[in-house]
Amino acid sequence: MRRSLVILGLIVAGSGTALAAGQVEVSFKPVDQLSDIGRGSLDGERNVQALAAHFKSLGARLADGQTLKIEVLDVDMAGEMKPLRRGGEVRVLKGAADWPTITLRWTLQADGRTLGSGDERISDMSYLMHVPRARQDGALVYEQRLIDSYISQVGSQN
Repeated sequence: MRRSLVILGLIVAGSGTALAAGQVEVSFKPVDQLSDIGRGSLDGERNVQALAAHFKSLGARLADGQTLKIEVLDVDMAGEMKPLRRGGEVRVLKGAADWPTITLRWTLQADGRTLGSGDERISDMSYLMHVPRARQDGALVYEQRLIDSYISQVGSQN
């Protein structure tokens, strides 16, 4: 496993306590520069906001005073958009080369110094093999699970 995965795992999975919390700052490239973030700019902006909120929820796992900066460079959501006969589009999930992928750059800082950084391309090629949990719903269930799985996998490396 790459060095940055190990560092991020140590940071996110093992450094915080229940009462301590750092913060996560998230930025995205403009919606029109992302591979597939949804239908149109309104849907894309809504999905960017939902993914940003999900990333920010990771702040509870950071030690007090730590800041994790995440720059999302690209998003390719699970499935493909297919046109409907009556107009409009629908997202079709086949499980064949249409898995969710997120490309990101991260930097962890504390007390004005950089503790670690890296570039990652994360994906879940078997995204349809896992049933979403009951509380997971919505358009981003596979992308949110990808983020959760990535953090859990990284955390098991320490």
